[in-house]
Amino acid sequence: MVRNADKYYFPIKESIESILPIVDEFIVALGAGDEQDQTRELIESIKSDKVKIIDRVWDEKDFVDGKIFANETSFALSQCKGDWCFYLQADEVIHEKDLPAIQKACEAYQDQSEVEGLLFKYYHFFGDYEHYLPFHGWYKNEIRIVRNHIGCYSYKDAQSFRKKDNEKLSVKEIDAHIYHYGWVRPPEIMQSKKKEQHSMHHGKEESEKAYGYNPDEFEFGAIGALPKFPGTHPQVMNHFIEKLHWKDKLIFARKVKLHRPPMKHEKPKYKILSFIENTFNGGRDIVGYSNWNLLK
Repeated sequence: MVRNADKYYFPIKESIESILPIVDEFIVALGAGDEQDQTRELIESIKSDKVKIIDRVWDEKDFVDGKIFANETSFALSQCKGDWCFYLQADEVIHEKDLPAIQKACEAYQDQSEVEGLLFKYYHFFGDYEHYLPFHGWYKNEIRIVRNHIGCYSYKDAQSFRKKDNEKLSVKEIDAHIYHYGWVRPPEIMQSKKKEQHSMHHGKEESEKAYGYNPDEFEFGAIGALPKFPGTHPQVMNHFIEKLHWKDKLIFARKVKLHRPPMKHEKPKYKILSFIENTFNGGRDIVGYSNWNLLK
C-alpha cells in the first residue's frame, strides 16, 4: 500500500524490483496522491506483467492511530492469491543475496502448516546510507512473509500481522534482512513526511499543533555517534545512493545540541540498554517488542 511515494522520497520502484524475481505477482494498493505526484509512473516504469495496481482512495476518518495503513495493507493482502504473501513497505528493500534463502525457506515450510509466517532481521538506516541504528528501541525483527488464507490481517499501524481473534502468528526466523530506508531522506522532505505521518496517527488538526512551530528541516542529530554500516546495499538502490545531495546538512560530530525532543537512541536509558545488548547479548533485545510466537 502506498500513496505519494514520489513526493516523500520513498524507493517504491526499488522496493518492488527487489523481490520481483521470486514472486508470481505483486499487488500495489495505490492511494490517490497529490496532483503532481509521480508514484504511478514510477511503478508502471517497471514494465512487468507481475505488477498489479489497484486504485484506492484513503478515507480520512481512518487517519487515527495509523488505522489507514493497516486497512490498506489488509486490503492488498486480501487480493493476493499465492500460498505465501511477501509484504514490503514502500521504504523497505531486499538484498539480492538474500533471495535464494527466502525462496528456500518458503519451499521448506510450504507443507508445515504450523509455520504461519517468516521473521526477518532489520537494518535501519539513518540520515544517509552509511550509518545505521542497531539500537534498543528500533525493532530488530518483524514478520514480512505470511501464509495466505489463514485469516491474517495487518496489525496496528501496519507494522506487523496477526490472525483471527487477535492471535499472534507462529513463525520461523530466517537469515535474511529488510533494508529499511525510511529515515534516509532530504531533511526538508523528512520533516514534511513526519508531519504527514503524524496526521495519519492523530489527525490533521493535531499534526498542525505538533509541527506548526517546528523548523522546515528535520534535525538528524549527531550522525557521527552512529555506527557505520559494514555491509553492502541492494543493487537496486544504487541510483538512490548516488543521488544523495544533503550531506552538507548532516552533522558528523559525536555530540550536537538538539532543537527537537530526543529520539529513543539518543536517550541515556536506551544507550545503556543498547550497549548491554550489543556487547553481551549478541545484539538481541533483553526486553522489548515481540509480536509473534517463535518456533524452534
